Amino acid sequence: MAVPERHPQRSDTSSLRDRLLRAQQDAIETGEVPLTLRPVVRASWERALRGAIDPDRTLPRIDLDDDAFREYRAAHALAPVMPVIRRLLVDGADDAGLVVAVGDAHGRLLFVEGDAGLRRRAEDMLFIAGADWSEASVGTSAPGTALELDRAVQIRGAEHYNRMVHPWSCTAAPVHDPSSGAVLGVIDITGTDHAVAPHTLSLVSATVAAVEAELRIASLESTVRATLRRSRMTTVPTPKPARTALTVLGGRRPRLGPQELSPRHAEILTLLAWHQRGIGAERLAGLLYEGEASPVTLRAEIVRLRRVLEAAGEPPLESRPYRLGREVDLDATSVARLVGQGSLRKALERYAGPVLPASVAPGIVELREELDGRLRESLLSDASPELLLDYAERDEHRYDTEVWRALLEILPPRSPRRASVVSHLERIESALR
Repeated sequence: MAVPERHPQRSDTSSLRDRLLRAQQDAIETGEVPLTLRPVVRASWERALRGAIDPDRTLPRIDLDDDAFREYRAAHALAPVMPVIRRLLVDGADDAGLVVAVGDAHGRLLFVEGDAGLRRRAEDMLFIAGADWSEASVGTSAPGTALELDRAVQIRGAEHYNRMVHPWSCTAAPVHDPSSGAVLGVIDITGTDHAVAPHTLSLVSATVAAVEAELRIASLESTVRATLRRSRMTTVPTPKPARTALTVLGGRRPRLGPQELSPRHAEILTLLAWHQRGIGAERLAGLLYEGEASPVTLRAEIVRLRRVLEAAGEPPLESRPYRLGREVDLDATSVARLVGQGSLRKALERYAGPVLPASVAPGIVELREELDGRLRESLLSDASPELLLDYAERDEHRYDTEVWRALLEILPPRSPRRASVVSHLERIESALR
């Protein structure tokens, strides 16, 4: 396995970046890459120019939907040897501030693990499982260029052709089938300048050697496990899992079971639980974000939400359209169902308040108004005086003149409550003058 050219010292990092930016601008304007670049970088930039890659706008492609990708990854030859990679690279990546990625022979990332903070930052440039980081997709990068050259490669900062990757450095080496010699995939370490230290290249190369030595055994073990799984699936019935409660009504923190949710994750789960047949990516973005929705922002948020669901033991989200892996018990849906059945007392007991009252997401605002409107109209039409009074005295309806007038109309003429209702109406009208 060939060793890449040596890199400049760290003290030269700033001037190196400036020189590389000027070199790239010259290459774009003239169509010729300056000879001052390292040969491996120069040749890669030339391929990027021929491929008409935009260094400012190009994002990795994601060709498979989530279900197809999970099936593809599970069946990939490198999946059974991930324990080896985790033991040798990932287990120390958190302390070292590094991200470890494993990709297939085409540059599609299969696994992205390691430092959690760096992974969240890397999500902004779609350095995520399922994304295509081949040279043809994003230009120069260690995983893509290593596959292109079939040898180990280190790429530092602005040597990346794609400018969104300039804050990052990476080391990668291809993995080969020990029987046929065919390229199976690539192992990559990404991070700061530590990711291109000389010892990083040695560590990646040693991991590749260990993986290739383990592949035959892992393949046999995978076959045995698959056989056992099929046997268990045909003989042991799978019990129907209990539905997890999703509570989003009122001023309490939204929860999925015992797990507290961030405001954005609560909005996504609420919309998907309300629209059980699923929501397409563009429509979901429109329901979540005011103004022009960003598909990249939505996809990054979905990646984070999947980790939350995995930690809570919930099935992952399905895609195209996005929908929940199984139904949840959404309190807003329960209230709507009780209203539809005419069980207004139970509906009001379950109605702890508006849906996610702090949310301004267009889809949540619409849902909030729809649910409150259904409950309000049913109570105005069919509620008993006691039930309508309970509704009227809630904070959000204390100044709802129509509700208080309807209450006055249905109270018996001699009810002792009429005087207090009249007094309250007078205070409302006085406040509105």
